[in-house]
Amino acid sequence: MQDELRPKLVGARVKRVEDPRLLTGQGSYTDDYRPAGMLHVALLRSTHAHARILAIDTAPAAALTGVVAVFTGDELAGDARPLLATSTMKTYHPTPMPMLARGRVRYVGEPVAAVVAKNRYVAEDAARAIAVDYAPLAAECDAERAAEASAPLLHEDAGTNVILAREFVRGDTRAMAQAHLRVAARFRFRRKAVLAIENRCYLAEYSRGRGELTLYSTTQVPGIVRDALAALMDMPGHHIRVVAADVGGGFGGKTSVYPEELLVAVLARRLGRPVKFASDRLEDLQATNQAFDEIVDAELGVAADGTIVALTADITGDVGAYSIYPWTAALEPVQVASFLPGPYRVPNYRAAVRGVATPKAPMGPYRGVGRPPAVFVMERLVDMAARKLGLDPVELRLKNVVAAHEFPYRTGSGIVWDRSGFTECLTAARDALGYHELRRSQAKARAAGRWIGIGFASYAELTGVGSKIPAAPGMPINTGTETATVRIDPSGSVTAIFGVASQGQGLETTLAQIVADELGVRFEDVRIVQGDTAGRALMTGTYASRSAVLAGGAGKLAAAAVREQVLRGAAHLLEAAVEDLVAGDGRVSIRGTDRGITVREIAGTIYRQFGRLPPELQQELEATRLYDPQLGTTSCATHAAAVEIDPETYRVAILRYVVAEDCGTVINPMIVDGQVHGGVAQGIGAALFEEIVYDAEGQLLTANLADYVVPSACEIPAIEVSHIDAQSPTTLGGFRGMGEGGTIGAPAAVANAVADALAPLGIEVTELPLTPERLYRLVAAARGTG
Repeated sequence: MQDELRPKLVGARVKRVEDPRLLTGQGSYTDDYRPAGMLHVALLRSTHAHARILAIDTAPAAALTGVVAVFTGDELAGDARPLLATSTMKTYHPTPMPMLARGRVRYVGEPVAAVVAKNRYVAEDAARAIAVDYAPLAAECDAERAAEASAPLLHEDAGTNVILAREFVRGDTRAMAQAHLRVAARFRFRRKAVLAIENRCYLAEYSRGRGELTLYSTTQVPGIVRDALAALMDMPGHHIRVVAADVGGGFGGKTSVYPEELLVAVLARRLGRPVKFASDRLEDLQATNQAFDEIVDAELGVAADGTIVALTADITGDVGAYSIYPWTAALEPVQVASFLPGPYRVPNYRAAVRGVATPKAPMGPYRGVGRPPAVFVMERLVDMAARKLGLDPVELRLKNVVAAHEFPYRTGSGIVWDRSGFTECLTAARDALGYHELRRSQAKARAAGRWIGIGFASYAELTGVGSKIPAAPGMPINTGTETATVRIDPSGSVTAIFGVASQGQGLETTLAQIVADELGVRFEDVRIVQGDTAGRALMTGTYASRSAVLAGGAGKLAAAAVREQVLRGAAHLLEAAVEDLVAGDGRVSIRGTDRGITVREIAGTIYRQFGRLPPELQQELEATRLYDPQLGTTSCATHAAAVEIDPETYRVAILRYVVAEDCGTVINPMIVDGQVHGGVAQGIGAALFEEIVYDAEGQLLTANLADYVVPSACEIPAIEVSHIDAQSPTTLGGFRGMGEGGTIGAPAAVANAVADALAPLGIEVTELPLTPERLYRLVAAARGTG
């Protein structure tokens, strides 16, 4: 029942309730917890990319004053099983990941030994005192060469370095031969660091008397971590509590279960004292899961009028040394193939993907997961085809995007797009950019010798996925359901408890808006509790643009159930029919009159005069509901960029940046804009700056923030955002996910703009990031001077 007295909080620019504490240094991060008797862990990490461990001498470390204990992998082997990400994919080989390396190391930075000491300084000194006798083994760091049968094996039990493979086929694979025009290239999307502002940190406490373990973790997925610890440590789930309080960014890098998390839990149980591990930036760059790293050989066939006929791709993903838990190494490269067709009609599609193990840090999810490389490849092919056909790239896109009457539309990889604003986003971005006038200005600038380019990128993504679609292919874990509990206490205050865990995106604000609207109370009366597994049977976390869709849906259901309880109580107290009541702003009134009662009064009566109530009202004002969107929903956007390249320094300056996005019902436009801005900044980093570099022996060459370059505020332009606001037809509240979109569209839009700027030189862009050195080499080769 929609009531005129109910506040309209969803859609309002409500200030974030998190910000006062976070901006004044009052946040509670994992590293802020310092329980009495806490010990610190420092890790000795491998200096070899691939080697056999012959011996480890820990005696010098153990002799140092302040050292409590030193452990190797063999000494802890009986305390927990290794992390093992399984899959039902037939062509997948699991790779057990130990807490500490046993017998062999497989990448530089892999933990080898752990020192537990009274402070971190002693622990670090002691770790350096450990002597390890290594026998170096052959290692192949190039993924394509590592895939060859003669390459040295990283995991001998697998019998191959190709630890996963999959193929997608739709339509007639021979259609490419009949295309009027075929454009093809080898595309390279380089490895990237997650680089959250907060490094990973874990603190474990164990109560021997109660047999209970509490882990404070900088994680996005406290529920998944709890379930993993229960399984790996053979503990009952209700004896484990995982808390993710304030988290300083995650971006996907904190969605996996890490060996260090398991390690501190094992050490706390073994020693009976709190144990903390806090990584430094070197460790973060060495051992936090890294992103992307794909080679894509792709070809697009089009008819003479620009209609897409066929698309083919062969994808090689460098997945690093281990398959991450629980998502598996298939997550990133398979999603490249899954999302490659994008928002376009592609009647004939074939894509083959393989994930190859190499002696590098594991590849894991990063904001966008597979879609940034997929969109880069597809959007470059579209621009290349438009240029060869002499067609406008925007018009070619409009010709091929799935039209409104074609939804739901099944792509070549099997993904189904529900009704979304594909065309609307494209035209809105075009118009916001002032495209035709900008083209005229570009022509004048080119005549004056300036390198100015305009680039577009359109994409579609599946968000808020439900139980019928696994988050990773073949992964036997259901992460498609979410739960919420809404409770009103005797003071009339509302507590809403969710299974998600904020990583800084404002969930305390947006979820409170949803609950307050549905319940008919004031925004300030709602407190959101999230990131804590205590008392929660079902809990996962925040990833895959799911929080607004799944947690928002569960919150709506739970709040609606409590609202019905409140209305029944009010009807009894006001002696009125439920259908005659309206609720809003914390008050229930009889429609058309000034008679009413506050939610506080209703709650106080129910809780304090329980025996005077009829049996049907003798219950707490509380409800727990689960929500499963089954399939999920489609989000989309178009990004447009105008850039200028300095012909002397090859620096790329972004002159304009426009985003038109459809995330369904916009809960809080201010937060949505912030999400878009942050995502675009990270996408610009992937397009122009950020690259993890290993040498041929597997040594990390970008191990600090002098060598690994990220954009600063000076390199990020003002970002103009338009909202299409087409409600999802498949989710409660019409919500769509939008947390990853900025990162998905930006690399391709910037790449297309740079390619457009260099078009007079006949240069095509096929590799990211476009560093000044790469641009110089492209120009030199085009001019015959390279």
